[in-house]
Amino acid sequence: MVYCHNCGTKNEDDVEYCSKCGTPLKDDVDRHHHRKRQRDECFGLPYGNVIGPLIIGVILIMAGLSAIYGFQFWQYLWPALIVLIGILIIAGAIYKATHRK
Repeated sequence: MVYCHNCGTKNEDDVEYCSKCGTPLKDDVDRHHHRKRQRDECFGLPYGNVIGPLIIGVILIMAGLSAIYGFQFWQYLWPALIVLIGILIIAGAIYKATHRK
């Protein structure tokens, strides 16, 4: 449902004008989709909301492997996270630059 920004009336998603006052609703729908798309991004990458759990999963796997093989993982944790975040920022910038409308 789309609410009219002029009178507050609820309208169907596919209508272009408010059923009560006739105000154009198309701009409101476009803004709503734009906000939703931005919420789904992290580091500028689409579906970025999976990046946090992915990072935690990688850390857990590395911690488990370090316990099994005796590798001292914890001393490399912060440098690895900094490098990973840097890579994500660069990937987001490249994605934004190549997918501009």
